[in-house]
Amino acid sequence: MEFKDYYRALGVPHDAPVDEIKKAYRKLARKYHPDVSKEKNAEAKMKEVNEAYAVLSDPEKRAAYDQVGKGYQPGQDFRPPPNWDAGFEFSGHGPSGAEAADFSDFFSELFGRMGAGRGGAHMHGGDHHARIALDIEDAFTGATRQLSLRVPKVDANGRVVLDTRTLNVRIPKGIREGQIIRLAGQGDPGLGEGKPGDLLLEVQFRAHPRYRADGKDLLVSLPVAPWEAALGAIVPVELPESTLNVRIPAGAQSGKQLRVRGRGIPSEPAGDLLLEIRIVVPEASTPKAKELYETMARELAFDPRAHAGA
Repeated sequence: MEFKDYYRALGVPHDAPVDEIKKAYRKLARKYHPDVSKEKNAEAKMKEVNEAYAVLSDPEKRAAYDQVGKGYQPGQDFRPPPNWDAGFEFSGHGPSGAEAADFSDFFSELFGRMGAGRGGAHMHGGDHHARIALDIEDAFTGATRQLSLRVPKVDANGRVVLDTRTLNVRIPKGIREGQIIRLAGQGDPGLGEGKPGDLLLEVQFRAHPRYRADGKDLLVSLPVAPWEAALGAIVPVELPESTLNVRIPAGAQSGKQLRVRGRGIPSEPAGDLLLEIRIVVPEASTPKAKELYETMARELAFDPRAHAGA
């Protein structure tokens, strides 16, 4: 997927105020509108201009685009980093479905998950949306966390700036990735006597050196010694809230997965704990260790590549 330079598409600098962006868009719309333009590529250029304006005229999208697009050049291969939008608060408004359908894959990748709002016919205020990054341990214990969200707005000079909104959020025990925490009344104010909208927080887990979540299951890589794998053993496994003794069956191989039911993320019913065996070989760093390896090499007559072609 190619990176789109929306500023170049409109011919404006990166610090252009809102009025300058509107002026550039109107000028290009007059030039490329298919009903009046004599340019050969008018329709394609008009789509490009519309897409650029949909992003740069919206303080929220513009702030997010500026954040994720740092260092990219037009046409450069682009993949947004994981959780790039965590901590950005978006309101529900945006281009209509018909407009967005004409936009590029680049636009859809960045902004396709934004909420569509509740529509102007309702008196209720619109919902806001944000993705938040939590530690996986919070899913086991529950917690109250102070979260800071970046909220784009237009300053007095017409330029997009980021405000910080700080909230105390209760994280329920058993929360899973992709689930929504709804904060009632934290969205747009309602019209007249209409209720305010809500703030919808989509949960993601931060990368962890030991744990990985798959729905409500917890995946853990379990290092074992060669003799533990060969002979079988009972080994301790550190979990977010406890220590569990697990039996390693004799003859276990690297990559073998053990399932312990009900010891994953707590829920109704609880998820499972999935342990992937990883055999760790000690170094022959002492004369005694070297002697033991030499004895094994003579006595075991073991060829790890005997079935490599099977």
